[in-house]
Amino acid sequence: MKNDLPAPGNFTPTRRRLLGLGVMVAGAAVLNVVPGFQLLASAQAAVPAAAQKIADHFSSVKTMSGEFVQFGPKGEQTGGKFFLERPGKIRFNYDGASNFRVISDGKSVVILNKKLNTSDLYPLSKTPLKLLLDDRIDLSGDRVKSVKEENDLTTIQLADKNVFGNSRITMMFDPKSYELRQWTITDAQGKDTTVMIFNVKEGVSFAADTFAIDYAANREINTNGSNR
Repeated sequence: MKNDLPAPGNFTPTRRRLLGLGVMVAGAAVLNVVPGFQLLASAQAAVPAAAQKIADHFSSVKTMSGEFVQFGPKGEQTGGKFFLERPGKIRFNYDGASNFRVISDGKSVVILNKKLNTSDLYPLSKTPLKLLLDDRIDLSGDRVKSVKEENDLTTIQLADKNVFGNSRITMMFDPKSYELRQWTITDAQGKDTTVMIFNVKEGVSFAADTFAIDYAANREINTNGSNR
C-alpha cells in the first residue's frame, strides 16, 4: 500500500481541500489532536456493499506504518511517523523538539510531551480512535452516520454516542485500491483534527515495545505534578 503525498514541508492544502474532503487524527475531545468535516446526509438503513467491502479490506490490514501530516482545528500543521497494529494499537511520533508522542496499547491512550514532562492517559474505549483500530470495522447498526461514494473517494463517518458522546470519526478511502487516505476526528465542540497518511507500508513488523505504555512513569509524572 503506497499513498504518495508530498512531504509535510511541501504540503500546502487549500481551504476547499480541508473543508470539502473532511480530514483528521484521534479523539479530538479527549486527545485534542485530529479535521474539519462537513456533516454528510444521514446514511441510509442499508450500508452500500462497496462501503462494507472497503471497510473489510481495511480491517484485514493487521499492521501498517508510514508518515502523516496533521491539521489542527486552527489550521496548525504538524507531521511525523505512525505505526499501527490491529486491534487497538497505534503510535504517532511527531517531529519537533517537544518529542511529542501519542500511543495506544490496545487498552489506553497516552499523550506524552517530554519537553513539558506531561503524560495524559485515557481509556481507548472512550475515544473515536477505537473505531479506527477495531479488529473489524462493522458498518451495521447505528454507528454509521453517513456514507458518501464518489469517483475518487469513499467517505465513511462513524460515531457511538453511548461510548464517547458527540465525538465522531470520518474515514476516507480510495474506492479502487481500498486504501485509507485520511481520517478526521471531530470532538464534542465540533472542532476537527485531520490526519493524512502517505508512504504507507503494510504487513510490517514492530519491536515488542513499540506500543508499550509506561504506566508507572505516568503515575509518577502526574503525582509529582499534582504536588507542585
